[in-house]
Amino acid sequence: MATSTFRNKNMVRPKKSAAAKRQRIKAQKKRLVALGMPQDSVAKLQSNELRALLRHPKRTEKAFETQA
Repeated sequence: MATSTFRNKNMVRPKKSAAAKRQRIKAQKKRLVALGMPQDSVAKLQSNELRALLRHPKRTEKAFETQA
């Protein structure tokens, strides 16, 4: 019966693509540069570090204002 597959939402939910992940990371890097973080240090960050810095954008902006 085909409907049993569609009742399980975990099996029919859309999958994340690699292209979409690259786009998200690129956008997150642009946000960090806009907050005042140097471009070369942003390029060295891992994706989980990017997300951690963007969780508290005011704190991140304040930290890099004092360094500049």
